[in-house]
Amino acid sequence: MTEKPKQLAGRTMIMSGGSRGIGLEIAKRAAADGANITLIAKTDTPHPKLPGTIHTAAAELEQAGGTVLKYLGDVRDDEAVADAVRQTIANFGGIDMVVNNASAIDISPTEILPMKKYDLMQDVNCRGSFLLSKLSIPALRDSAQAGRNPHILTLSPPLNLDPKWAGMALGYTISKYGMSLTTLGLSEELRKYGIGVNSLWPRTTIATAAVKNLLGGEEMISTSRTPDIYADAAYLVLTSPAKDTTGNFFIDDEVLAAHGITDLDQYRVTPGDGPLTTDLFL
Repeated sequence: MTEKPKQLAGRTMIMSGGSRGIGLEIAKRAAADGANITLIAKTDTPHPKLPGTIHTAAAELEQAGGTVLKYLGDVRDDEAVADAVRQTIANFGGIDMVVNNASAIDISPTEILPMKKYDLMQDVNCRGSFLLSKLSIPALRDSAQAGRNPHILTLSPPLNLDPKWAGMALGYTISKYGMSLTTLGLSEELRKYGIGVNSLWPRTTIATAAVKNLLGGEEMISTSRTPDIYADAAYLVLTSPAKDTTGNFFIDDEVLAAHGITDLDQYRVTPGDGPLTTDLFL
């Protein structure tokens, strides 16, 4: 990406999850500008199959140039999220960006999906996004009044009512569309304050531990793009004028194209022109 002024310098982001994968890359992109970042994550010790903890993530963000508040907590816990919001305001003076990144996935058919997994997906994905956004509204309103370009960005797909998606993984689809409905509703509710509320989703599968372990293994990783494309697109959304950029369901490569970035070879896991795997819900 072309070197530009550090538009997020001194701005404050609060993110759910972020100890690895897409969330970490989005946070690193903001950290490179000198942003303040609160991570609400629950990975305190290494997971046998998943790289990264809140501690390794914080170290990477600080190395990239950010100032980090580690909040070891669960986005399903109302008081923990409220406390993370309070501590963020106390430490950094406010909140300018909310990134709803935490997500749980299980694409099992309805008949075999355990209700415990169903509840986890609803609680983390839909309820967690609603909760963190809701509790941040007063600080985002203050950010708008101070001219600091506040945004809520939720990592969820366009609302596509083609029965294919609900029929493939109903429990997961309900939870992700719940996140997208949060974007739809809050963009309208908060428009009068000048708070931008948008969703962002990738055109292709992204090379993350979730894709490798839960979706398609190494074969799908090889036909995916890197998390950098998501992070670059997120940065462009978060630095867009909030008053004019709200209520959108953005796709990563469309965001880049709108900013003149059309050569996407740099984002391919496997160089060349072979087919890439299209992500869910598109």
